[in-house]
Amino acid sequence: MSFIDATRSVERQRFFDGQRLFASDLQGIEAFNHEMRRLHNQSLHQPGIGNGFAVSGRKGDKEAGVEPGYAIDDLGREIVLTTSRTIQTPPVAGDAEGKPQRYVLTVRYPDDAELEEVELREGICDTRGAVRLREEPVFSWVPLNPDGSPAQDRAAIVSGRSLILAEIAVRGCRLDKDLSIAQRRNARPPTRPYIACGVQQPTVWEPWDPWEDGNLPDAGKLALPVRGTYRLAGGLQAPVDTRSGGFLTTPGYFGRIDGPRIIGIPAGDGEPRVVLDGLLSIVDPTATGFTAQVLVLAFEQDRVEPTPSGDVKDPRPPEPADLVTEWQVGWMGVEG
Repeated sequence: MSFIDATRSVERQRFFDGQRLFASDLQGIEAFNHEMRRLHNQSLHQPGIGNGFAVSGRKGDKEAGVEPGYAIDDLGREIVLTTSRTIQTPPVAGDAEGKPQRYVLTVRYPDDAELEEVELREGICDTRGAVRLREEPVFSWVPLNPDGSPAQDRAAIVSGRSLILAEIAVRGCRLDKDLSIAQRRNARPPTRPYIACGVQQPTVWEPWDPWEDGNLPDAGKLALPVRGTYRLAGGLQAPVDTRSGGFLTTPGYFGRIDGPRIIGIPAGDGEPRVVLDGLLSIVDPTATGFTAQVLVLAFEQDRVEPTPSGDVKDPRPPEPADLVTEWQVGWMGVEG
């Protein structure tokens, strides 16, 4: 279920002179504003620290200091600390192996039952109730497993319901080293791109001989010309439109040529094949595109030999642009 599905119907409260008001009418205004603000936070931000929540702690300390700050959890709720807090480190000697025990300091939004009643008032007909509640963030020390994963509240930490402020290592009830804030999440979306990659472990290699590959047409006939030297068949260039990427500044571009490399050349006595490949260069890059220039290399069986008079026979092969009509330029841009 998405956060939109969890949002109640949008209703604006209206009042008129002489209307009898109930507590639910006024609380409905507050609920509407809360819901719209949380919807805004979920739509335009991500769970994390928005401002402040600086944490301090040096090796040998028995406590960590937390400064005022503002954060957002995965439900869009605003976690606000208005005064500095001092939090005692966990009173442990170490882990089961005698090494420092690692913890993360987390903060979360308080449940209604955890809110302090700041002011109570008497009502009519012997009624009495709280009119102001104080919201104070809830801090917790969460132990870590040897692999660094949370031993408790894992789902809440991963989802962003509980936010990590710092990581510590405790030995003898004291910090074994200065605390680290590298594990914090930022509520502001990053301006730089996020790039994911991976490694195949292990990589199982198998022998492959392209000259004997039955999937290649006339592979045996192509073995000799491809293994021979190549010649420059010509050059190509084409404009490449990258406006679909939505770049704000000129990115770093990477390009490749997609398409067949074994090309048939129309001729009177048949259609001999030739292997063409290209060396691609990116020229005049901008935020909206670049020019792709390609040096076309030909691996041919019939080489051009000089005549006895010293002239070179001109076989007049087709232009590269007429042969590589299926070639396309694939690109990737990295901005920031």
